[in-house]
Amino acid sequence: MTGPVRHLNASVAGPLFMLSAALLFAMLDICIKLLGSHFSAWDIVFYQTTGGIIILQLIFGRRRNIFKGNNMKLLVARGAVGAIAFLSIVTAIRLLPISTAMFIVFTYPAFAAVFSFILLKEGINRYEAFCLVMVLVGAGVFFDFRLTGNLVGQSVALLGGVLSGLAMTLIHKLRREDGSVIIYLYFCIGCALLTAPKFIMNPTVPTTVIECILILCIIFSSLVSQLLMNQGLLYCRGWEGGVFLSCEVIFTAIVGITFLADPVSWRFWLGGSLILGSVTLINRRRAARNNAEATLSQDSVAM
Repeated sequence: MTGPVRHLNASVAGPLFMLSAALLFAMLDICIKLLGSHFSAWDIVFYQTTGGIIILQLIFGRRRNIFKGNNMKLLVARGAVGAIAFLSIVTAIRLLPISTAMFIVFTYPAFAAVFSFILLKEGINRYEAFCLVMVLVGAGVFFDFRLTGNLVGQSVALLGGVLSGLAMTLIHKLRREDGSVIIYLYFCIGCALLTAPKFIMNPTVPTTVIECILILCIIFSSLVSQLLMNQGLLYCRGWEGGVFLSCEVIFTAIVGITFLADPVSWRFWLGGSLILGSVTLINRRRAARNNAEATLSQDSVAM
């Protein structure tokens, strides 16, 4: 698993990979919603991540050791950070109203921007900061945000957002040396180790064909979406990837409205418009920056 080689236009490849990942994350959300409440989050994530490990080994592990990467310390750190972020998010959802928990968690693009500056020296300008604020406002409208619940729940949700932002930054850094597969593999290992004790103590086993199909859909949609996200973070910064991934809530709502008869409210239109507007502005800015860099490079060669 050698380091990545850039062959695609970053202004096209980054958004394409990230928006595709957001669409598949939305499919994952719908499958989890359809699976039934008797499957706990621990059950779902255990099936999701152990299934991912098995599939990655079957596909990529026949001729090489897929567990060996170029930056092992950072791979282990990414796996641990992702697993703890998951635990924090699940705990926050149990302690807080879902709208409050999800809004606080969806602050992760802002934290990714902070970690990008601290760890990678990648700053943001006022234009980009404005786009980040638009995403946060859009998420607040979308989730009908109200700061309710206890302080412990709010703190745990914030921890989930902080660690999710850190995970995005670590993936962006890892993609300079390691491939998408091994990055997802170590995330699966971290989550499987975290959820295994709870699952073993009280496992929920699928008993119908529909449940088996939904679990398989969860495994494959998670695997493909994570691989697309990891690939996309080769072409865009962690916080930019977070902005693109925020479209997951819009895609999930559209599927729910279209196929599950979920109600449509003004919050969907206003919050979704703010998120999509931010995504559009960020991509236009990235395209302009890449074009300017390409022009400067051509001028340098000509001289």
